[in-house]
Amino acid sequence: MIVALDFSNRAEAEKLVGQLGERVRFYKIGYELFYGGDGLALGKELIKAGKKVFFDLKLLDIENTVAKGVAAIAATGASMLTIHGYPGAMRAAAEAAKGSDLDVLAVSVLTSMDDNDLMEAGYDRDVESLVGLRAYQAKEAGMDGVVCSAFEAALVRRMTEGKLKIVTPGIRPEGEDFGDQKRAVTPGDALSWGATHLVVGRPITRAVDPVAALFKIEEEMIAADALNEDKEKNEREK
Repeated sequence: MIVALDFSNRAEAEKLVGQLGERVRFYKIGYELFYGGDGLALGKELIKAGKKVFFDLKLLDIENTVAKGVAAIAATGASMLTIHGYPGAMRAAAEAAKGSDLDVLAVSVLTSMDDNDLMEAGYDRDVESLVGLRAYQAKEAGMDGVVCSAFEAALVRRMTEGKLKIVTPGIRPEGEDFGDQKRAVTPGDALSWGATHLVVGRPITRAVDPVAALFKIEEEMIAADALNEDKEKNEREK
C-alpha cells in the first residue's frame, strides 16, 4: 500500500505520518503538497528516515526537459515518479533513470476520466484501448511500471507481459463513497485483477481515525491475497 499525502501543507502531512508511524513505509506526494506545501523537502526527509517516496508529478515536456526532471528526482533517492504516457517522454525518462533506484511509471488514463472525457479531449479511442496502447508503449520504452485504474490492471499485465509494476489509484474500501473517481474499486478487486501497488488517499487522510482506516484496508488486502493464493493453487492442481 502507498498512502497518498493529499494535503496543502507540510504540517498536516507530518501529522499523519506520525499517526501512522511504522505501519506505513511508502508515501505518495502529489501536486498539492509538492508545489504548495514544501513537499520536495518533506519527501527528502521521509527518505532520510527510511521511508519510500513516490513523487506523483506526471511529467510531460520536451524530452531533454523530462530527462533533467527525472534525473533531479532520482538524485533525491525517491522510489517512484510518474510520467505522462507519451512515447518520447517515456523513452527520455527511462534513459535518465538508468543506474538509479527510481522506478518511472507511465500514466495511462486518469481514473477520473471515462470514454466521454477522452472524446472531449480529442482522442478517438475508448479508455480500455488507450490504456492498452500506453501500456505497450511503456514496456517498449523501458519504463518500470504503469499507472491505471484497477479495471484495466489485467489488460496492462497482458500488454506488458507481466514485466511492469501496476500501480492503481482510486482505491476505496468496501462501502465507501467513490467521490470523483469514476473508475474507483475496492482493494480486494484491485489485487485480484492484477495490481501490484495500491494508492490510497482520502479513505485514510480524511478518516476520523486514520489508523483504524488503514487497518480496515489492510484486512481487505490480506483477505484478497489469501483468496488469490487459493485460486492459483486450484489452477496448479487442475
